[in-house]
Amino acid sequence: MAKTHKYKKIEKKIASNVHNSFISFLKKIGTFFARLFKIFDSKLTVMIVPHSQSKVINFQTNVFALCLGIIMIVGIVSSFFYFNRRAVLAGAEISSLMNKNRETLASLDELRDENTNLLQAAKRFQSSLSQSLALLGLDRSNNVSQASINNGDLSSLFSSRNSVSGSVRESSDIRSLTTYLEEAVQPIEQIGKMLDNQNSLFREIPNIWPVNNPNVHISQQFGPTIHAITGQWYIHKGIDFSTWRSGDPIMATANGQVVTVGYDSSFGNHVIIRHKHGMYTRYAHMSVIRVKKGEFVNQGQVIGNIGNTGVTTGPHLHYEVHIGSDVVDPGKYINVKLSK
Repeated sequence: MAKTHKYKKIEKKIASNVHNSFISFLKKIGTFFARLFKIFDSKLTVMIVPHSQSKVINFQTNVFALCLGIIMIVGIVSSFFYFNRRAVLAGAEISSLMNKNRETLASLDELRDENTNLLQAAKRFQSSLSQSLALLGLDRSNNVSQASINNGDLSSLFSSRNSVSGSVRESSDIRSLTTYLEEAVQPIEQIGKMLDNQNSLFREIPNIWPVNNPNVHISQQFGPTIHAITGQWYIHKGIDFSTWRSGDPIMATANGQVVTVGYDSSFGNHVIIRHKHGMYTRYAHMSVIRVKKGEFVNQGQVIGNIGNTGVTTGPHLHYEVHIGSDVVDPGKYINVKLSK
C-alpha cells in the first residue's frame, strides 16, 4: 500500500509539472502575439510634402497595413515581370512556330509540285507501256487485275484528281500510282522474258561487228564495184573491215560451228562458220586462224586476226553472210549505216 501511494504521488507531481509547463508555454505565446499585435497596431503618420506650395498631404496608418501594402506591391510587381517574361517567351515561341509553319508550307508546295511531276511522268510511262505491249502482242487486260483497273489505273487516277483536295488528294494519288506500278510489274517481266528469248535468238544471228576496234572502218561495201586490182566491174559479196594494220582480233558474229578452216589463193586464210536458221559467215584474208574445224564458237569469241593473205591490196577482213546458197548484204544484220 505504501508503494502504491508513493507512485500515485509521483504521478500527480509529474502531471502537475507538465500542466504548469504547458500553461507557461501558452502564456508566453500569448504574450508574444500580444506584443506582435501591439507592434503591428502601432500608429504611423505618412506625410507627402510637395516641392511646390501645395498643401501637405498626410494620412495615418499602422504597421500591419503598411507591411501588407508593401507585400501586395512587391507581389504585383513580381507578377508583372513574371507574366511579362512569359509573354515574351510565348511570343518568341509563336514566332518560331510561324517560321516553321512557313517552311513546312513551302516544303509541302514543293512536294506537291514533285507529286504532279511524278504523276505526269507516270502518265507518259503508262502510254509508253501500253504502246510497247501492243507492239509485242501482249494483252494488257490479262496482265492487270480488275482491282488495278478500279483502284490503280492512271486514267481513273487523273480523271478523279479534282474530286479530293489537300493532303488527301496527294495521298490518294500516291496510293493509286503505287497500285498501278505494282500491277505493271508482271507485263514488264513478260517483256523482259521476251527480250531474253530474243537475245538468245540474236546470239544465233550474225548481228555484231566482226572487228571491235576504235580504228575499224568499212573500206569496201557490199554490191557492184570496180575491182581494185583488175579494174573490172564485179559483185563484191561481202563487207571489208580495215584498221589499217594486221593483227587486230576478229570475232565470231554469232554462235555456231566452224565448218571450214583453210587457205586458197583468193581468200587466203579463211574460216566459215555455220549458224542456226541456215546461215553461214565467212572470214577471209586472216593472218592467224585461232579455231579448228568442228569447234563450236560463241558470239564475240576471237577466231583469228586481221591479215593480208590472198588477193588483197592491204590488211583487212573480208566478211560475208550466206543464207543457204544465197549471199546477202551483211550490213542488214550488223545494223550499220554504210557511207556512200
